[in-house]
Amino acid sequence: MAEYLPPRELWPKRVYTLPEFAAYAEKFNPTEELLGKAVAAGRGDRTAVLFEDQRLTYNQLLTQANKLASALRDLGVGAGDRVILRTPNIPPALVANFAILKLGAVCTPTSPLFSRAEIAHVANDSEAVAIIVSAALLGEVEAARDNLQTVKSIIVIGGDAAEVKAKGFLAYGELLQSGTTEVDPVLRKREDVGLLLYTSGTTGRPKGTVHFVEELLIVPDGFGKYGWQVTENDVIGGSAPLAFGAGYSSYATIPFRFGAAASLIARFEPEKMFDTIQKHRISILTLAPTAYRKMLQVPDVGKRFDLSSLRVCTGGGESLTAPTYHAWKEKFGLEIFEGLGTTEMMYVFASNVVSRKAKPGSFGQAVPGYELKVIDEENKEAKPGTIGHFVAIGPTGTVYWRDPDKQRHAITPEGWNRAGDFVHADEDGYFWFVSRQDDIIKSSGYRIGPEEIEVTLATHPAVVDVAVIGVPDEVRGQIAKAFVVLRPGESVSQDELIAFCKGKIATYKLPREVVIVDELPRTPTGKLLRRVLRQKEPVAP
Repeated sequence: MAEYLPPRELWPKRVYTLPEFAAYAEKFNPTEELLGKAVAAGRGDRTAVLFEDQRLTYNQLLTQANKLASALRDLGVGAGDRVILRTPNIPPALVANFAILKLGAVCTPTSPLFSRAEIAHVANDSEAVAIIVSAALLGEVEAARDNLQTVKSIIVIGGDAAEVKAKGFLAYGELLQSGTTEVDPVLRKREDVGLLLYTSGTTGRPKGTVHFVEELLIVPDGFGKYGWQVTENDVIGGSAPLAFGAGYSSYATIPFRFGAAASLIARFEPEKMFDTIQKHRISILTLAPTAYRKMLQVPDVGKRFDLSSLRVCTGGGESLTAPTYHAWKEKFGLEIFEGLGTTEMMYVFASNVVSRKAKPGSFGQAVPGYELKVIDEENKEAKPGTIGHFVAIGPTGTVYWRDPDKQRHAITPEGWNRAGDFVHADEDGYFWFVSRQDDIIKSSGYRIGPEEIEVTLATHPAVVDVAVIGVPDEVRGQIAKAFVVLRPGESVSQDELIAFCKGKIATYKLPREVVIVDELPRTPTGKLLRRVLRQKEPVAP
């Protein structure tokens, strides 16, 4: 797969300072490391996955993964092949993940919110050979089917098997039943590609971020061990999709390294999350700040739910804010240890959870194994209190799939990873978020590029010009707000313009507010001045 990776000289420098990272074999299989060894050590009857009223043991999870792996092997899936997952956080998603990894293939989870155009782009960009999709999310895959250039098999989880097969798809349940439990694990090198995650950049087009096989162990052995301090008695729960580095690490790697359990929830709802904490006895809760804010709005929680199992609450993906921290602590007696990471670097590399001493409003200190600093425009380290670019270096790093131009801008000349944020550090080594380096909108933990929304709205026959910015929102952190200039004599409502975008872009990218204006601020050369629009908006509290 070297042809899909940037030239080696553009890779970030990797630093392995923890002894755990030096102990890995040069070749290994992640499924064997995370499941096989647990079963071999006598943990087979321990709970591995909890979902609603379902419970899967380590034995059951490994058996199902082996059976699906043998069925995928019979379909021609082999080492290095990319297999797309399009599912909510449900047990079959973890079964499929471990089946893919058992074969030495590359798991490629995608957002359930991706539109048909985005699905086709990801499938073709990754040259995926198969898609595993839940029946509830099949519609957009069907719509994209004619544009899938390399996909040979589409496997559907759930639904009516006869209907699935009548459409030319494969039924997940039947494949599982037909498989054998005897599957030899395919060993991969530490720097072989094991996971491919797609994240939207400034253009809004999903970008592939490469993760090596070793990273599936590095995150548990680093953040899992030294941050969350996971033991076999923990249950890790939350709602981040597996398509995010945060979701994948939290529910597909970290628990299984320690013989712990993953608690899955298909769709976040505040009361449902509280009920799941109680039912599954979640001890480590990880959520986006938006989710915490929504949960704070639920009345009489203490009378209705038993939250005594919780020992650690962590958050990331957007700014938590000090008011949210204080409100949660006052209501539940628990701190939220804010952190910051990127899907590009797999997981959190700065967090308050490390020291267990949160500074409200700060996203913490370096996670063991990483170094962090703030640099100026000349790549020199900035003094405490001085705003600059946030960069990180450690055992994981940013490597873009088939995008050497983007790679060049992601790494400093010294090999540090650019996080894409303006921050400052204090004298104690705590880091404080200031703003995005670009115009990315962060809404409910999602990164949204304004240009994709603008391009979509601009295709409406009544629209002559458009600009999109992120504006503060009490619950989501930010929402996308569009400013639209109409053609002379045209009339169209906000609801009509929002509806026009549906099906063309992912649901989470839809503008939540549209304002009709006479003109937009632009430079003499025609460059859109989004900052002028932002300056007129209320400042986030």
